[in-house]
Amino acid sequence: MNQELRLVEIEDLGSVRYADAWKYQEDVFDGVVKSKIHLRNHPDASSFPENHFLFCEHPPVYTLGKSGKIENLLLNEDELKNHNIDFFKINRGGDITFHGPGQIVGYPILDLDQFFTDIHKYLRFLEEAIILTLAEYGIESGRVEGLTGVWLDIDDKEKSRKICALGIKCSRWVTMHGFAFNVNTDLEYFKKIIPCGIDDRAVTSMKMELGREIDIDEVKSKIIKHLGELFSWEIKDRAV
Repeated sequence: MNQELRLVEIEDLGSVRYADAWKYQEDVFDGVVKSKIHLRNHPDASSFPENHFLFCEHPPVYTLGKSGKIENLLLNEDELKNHNIDFFKINRGGDITFHGPGQIVGYPILDLDQFFTDIHKYLRFLEEAIILTLAEYGIESGRVEGLTGVWLDIDDKEKSRKICALGIKCSRWVTMHGFAFNVNTDLEYFKKIIPCGIDDRAVTSMKMELGREIDIDEVKSKIIKHLGELFSWEIKDRAV
């Protein structure tokens, strides 16, 4: 696949309720699949394949992946309402996680046939973009064998802590869902769940590690830079 066809439209949805973002993801996902089928059936078409990357932030919400255990949610329905936290069982992989203000959520909706058809490599590239971004702030991070996401102090189980969670869906080699990166996130919310079903490791944020508020827009720009380099994509300008 020529790099000139690896066009990705970047869109920042701002703060959006999870249900609305999920519906929007589904709509975009369906559009990418339809575009893929159309181009397959009409190889001489003048249009380019579709790829999208959505940034957003959610009001407090817990989401449980299709392989997750409801027991990892430590609040009942009334307690969720009292804390004003939404809860959804969703169609991504992985267990339970939290989304909320101060967190960067990234939803790549990519046709991997245009890049590489390797889910393992795809997940590692998402992690690598976060690892490289953290390095620009002097935070050393990496991977823990057998676990997804990005971690700090990876060689010390007692100190290791997750700073970015991943959970995706892939169908017809088109992806959706993605990563949740704790930048200025209120970590108290993670005490009301067993994050990702892992009860012996902690969760952290850039704010916690650096002791200061971080410019989220600056972090987003660094993530996009590193994703573009890793995936060799070109950013598509949105029509005005």
